[in-house]
Amino acid sequence: MPHLQTITLREIPENNQAHYPFNLPLLRGLDELRFSAPVTFFVGENGSGKSTLLEAIACAAEMVTVGSESVKTDKSLSHARELSKYLRLAWTKRSRRGFFLRAEDFFGYAKRQNELRAEMEADLREIEQEYQNRSSYAQSLAKMSTAGQLGDMRRRYGDGLDARSHGESFLDLFQSRFVPNGLYLLDEPEAPLSPLRQLALISTLKDMESLNAQFIIASHSPILMAYPGAEIFHFEDGKIKKVGFNDLEHVRLMRDFLNNPEAFLTHIIKG
Repeated sequence: MPHLQTITLREIPENNQAHYPFNLPLLRGLDELRFSAPVTFFVGENGSGKSTLLEAIACAAEMVTVGSESVKTDKSLSHARELSKYLRLAWTKRSRRGFFLRAEDFFGYAKRQNELRAEMEADLREIEQEYQNRSSYAQSLAKMSTAGQLGDMRRRYGDGLDARSHGESFLDLFQSRFVPNGLYLLDEPEAPLSPLRQLALISTLKDMESLNAQFIIASHSPILMAYPGAEIFHFEDGKIKKVGFNDLEHVRLMRDFLNNPEAFLTHIIKG
């Protein structure tokens, strides 16, 4: 049973309707969106509003973010915070666990974690120099806090999020931050992932689903959209419709292209 059951859009004052994000066509027809599966996909072209709605849900739920500031202060989410004021969330059971993750935030998060690790390692070297003429016990006490934080970071991320490929690091981050019974909002998680890593993410999602996790994912990836039993909402022409996997244009186009790439490329590449 999904933790987040429905989102309902309250009436938007007329004086707001001409401004972004309130002028998004999808908001004119959005009344209630009901989630009935553990994994839901928001699918549509860029500009359709799927990411904006996902961000607004994250703000309305006051979710923890990965790689960015709080949803309450992040300047890039100011429009989503405005929209979130008009969203009403209904829960089967309110979950305070989970996180909101945008693919573009991952790289900044990895950089900050590596900078923090370097700072802690430098602090330990300074303590060793400062305490070199004191007892081992005194040194241990002085190092305890910093060494504990550094050890926890190494347990989570090994040699660091930049020590492996972007895809491996992304999955490491995702898995290390997971806790059962949580709600997870992911915006285009396929961005740093190869097709093989996308399949690994599907396996990870399945494991997490068995631990009562709920996922709402904005995506362009037909691989991820094939997740067994997923609910798919298609954002198009200002409307949100529940569709089947094989009815998606993303899927039909990818299948047709792979079956006969020459037929597509002949019309695209000239000369």
